[in-house]
Amino acid sequence: MNDNMDSDEVQQTDGSTLEESTSSPNQRMTRYQILTLTSIASVNFSSMICYSILGPFFPKEIVQIGAKFMLISGLFVSSVCTILFGLLDKVPDGPTFIILCFIIRSVDAVGFSAAMTSSFAVSTKVFPNNIATVLGSLEIFTGLGLILGPPIGGWLYQSFGYEVPFMALGCFLFVMVPFNMYILPSFDADPSKDSFFRLFTRLKIVLICFVIFTLSSGLGFLDAALSIYAIDKFNLSPGYVGLLLLGLSLPYCLASPLLGIVSDRFPSTRPWFMVLGGLLTATGFWFLGPVPILQIKSQLWLVVFMLGIIGFSLSMTAIPTFPEILDCAYENGFEEGLSTLGLVSGLFGAVWSFGMFCGPTLGGFITQQLSFEWAASVQGGLAFLAAFFLGVYFLCQRTRQERSPQIQTKRPSDEATHLLT
Repeated sequence: MNDNMDSDEVQQTDGSTLEESTSSPNQRMTRYQILTLTSIASVNFSSMICYSILGPFFPKEIVQIGAKFMLISGLFVSSVCTILFGLLDKVPDGPTFIILCFIIRSVDAVGFSAAMTSSFAVSTKVFPNNIATVLGSLEIFTGLGLILGPPIGGWLYQSFGYEVPFMALGCFLFVMVPFNMYILPSFDADPSKDSFFRLFTRLKIVLICFVIFTLSSGLGFLDAALSIYAIDKFNLSPGYVGLLLLGLSLPYCLASPLLGIVSDRFPSTRPWFMVLGGLLTATGFWFLGPVPILQIKSQLWLVVFMLGIIGFSLSMTAIPTFPEILDCAYENGFEEGLSTLGLVSGLFGAVWSFGMFCGPTLGGFITQQLSFEWAASVQGGLAFLAAFFLGVYFLCQRTRQERSPQIQTKRPSDEATHLLT
């Protein structure tokens, strides 16, 4: 038909065709591609900065207005924004549509950050002796959401159109508001004098934050690039791509509660869980492509197996991070209470969201300039560096702890010798 132009004849803003702009992965980016990449990057940046910017000051508001109120209000804001997002197809095309997308997405990020920050703080407040177990158990529902979301959303979209998936999810979140108002208890807390930035004065916390960053960066990269790579490389349909992603979320979902129990019962294993998990994550990303210098042919079974390794290693690394940061804060004079829990949960959320922004942005750029294989290799390199630095720190810390008892045992004998003399 004359009205429906063929895809290879569609003219872009720079005069090039769509086929020309995507014909070779090694050619320089066209103006069309640069504008598209800039637009997507701006969306990621605006949504993530609205979440991460709250870290330095938002946790203190938990104490001021209450964790329960913040959690419920965050759910309410997210529910309204989700419903409004489903109505955007009624808005005329052009600047109005883009501006409303930015506004709704940014407000939704604020509501999401309020709910997540307060939920972490409340969970650790109620279960102070079983933090890893509780967080690991909660990750089951995180995994279920990741598993059930794509098929349910796809079915609703195919059956009822664009609006219904957002309407259904928004209404579900809205029902959660009175539900949590009824069952969630209130929490009293006194304002703390501790600063958010004081957490960054501890090297251990900085290194763990680097680990958290590599985790979220890797997940963000896979979320943005894996489906496109699988479709192009193995000619998979979107349905099979959803099953492929199941290989990542299912091991994470199943391993998290078990690793949480072990972390709480044997706290000394937490540091080495993070180190070993980081090394496994690096290995998974290196062989996901695999690394071009290895000259290994990419195969579907290898991708599925490496996704399973990454999913398991992510749970091994992520679950101990929160209790380890919290223990470090308490050891360095932070008050035990909801205010410190809010600071730690805010720090975790800010670093996580920053990684979710950098992962797709950096990974997409490397994929465009080089290939998916090299982008995955970079993600593996970041995970390796985080595990290496953290491992060196723990080894030095263990060496100091082994030397300190010897020094303490020598001092009494030296003092006794001087007294006898």
